[in-house]
Amino acid sequence: MWISADSEKIRYTGRIDWSVPKEPTWIFPCTSSEFKFTGNTLKIHVKNKNEYWQNYLGCILDNVQSRFYIKKEGETKIEVRVNENETGVHHVLFFKRQDSCHEVTILGYEIEDGEKLLELPKKTDKRIEVYGDSVSAGEVSEAVDFVGKEDPEHEGGYSNSYYSYGWILARKLGAQIHDIAQGGIALMDGEGWYHEPEQIGMETVWNKVHYNTRLSRMSEWDFSEYIPQVVIVAVGQNDCHPEDYMKEEYCHPQARKWREHYMNFLRKLRSVYSEAYIICCTTLLNHDESWDDAIAQVVKNMDDKKITQYVFKRNGMGTPGHLRIPEAYEMAEELEEYIGRLDGKVFSCIG
Repeated sequence: MWISADSEKIRYTGRIDWSVPKEPTWIFPCTSSEFKFTGNTLKIHVKNKNEYWQNYLGCILDNVQSRFYIKKEGETKIEVRVNENETGVHHVLFFKRQDSCHEVTILGYEIEDGEKLLELPKKTDKRIEVYGDSVSAGEVSEAVDFVGKEDPEHEGGYSNSYYSYGWILARKLGAQIHDIAQGGIALMDGEGWYHEPEQIGMETVWNKVHYNTRLSRMSEWDFSEYIPQVVIVAVGQNDCHPEDYMKEEYCHPQARKWREHYMNFLRKLRSVYSEAYIICCTTLLNHDESWDDAIAQVVKNMDDKKITQYVFKRNGMGTPGHLRIPEAYEMAEELEEYIGRLDGKVFSCIG
């Protein structure tokens, strides 16, 4: 039996392009669809647009996680093995494992004829949002045999947003997540690794749905669709490329420019999220502490009680390249504790 992608019994999470109502397109990591169904047949039909790496779709069926390769271009039909259980009811979560190295459109789902979708429990009112780079996207997170080592050679198969610190944190908090994360991205256009030598920075991406111009035309996001109570800003690590000017000379004109742009970025976030707690940080990923000093100065100058900085216990001291699953859990646990100390009513500040 065919299930339309826009079925009311399917719960979607993430910044999604719904311009074609029956064919939602997923751009960002941690984007997902969730539903309960009866029977022992489950298929998902998708259409992919690829820029680089191999692409995979994540699936958690009855608490068992798996990944499925999807064709770089065109349609793929994924058949998920469903084992019988006592209740005859199954729970599934499909999700985007990677960033905008690809965009995937959901065409629809299939279950057995005569079976049905069931109602999900009420959706949580807790919401967080993350703005970050590859660490926030969970890139190379599954390479657990390489903790403390350089990244292994890979084609995208080790990347899994489910094990990003942001999604781990969201699960700990019982919250929804929008993960505006892209590998290689810096704050400002023209810096970092993303789309070098014509880099697109977070200052361009932050308010978009589509932003990878090699795959789609840029499109604007409607911020009224999702209002988080907690926003994590984790940029300032790829910004040292091609020149680590903050490390070399803190008062260098380019360093001053970066701090001005960072402040403007926080002001933009505050303009769309007037009540949210905004946590500024970097990560365990190796970087010079001058970037954290710069963030501290900007946060102080903002003079906003709900805009703070968090510095991890092993800040900048983690695995070179990308963080692995244990390090993502380490970050999530620290952030959970920090959020708990901010205000006992963090998640009641927005209805």
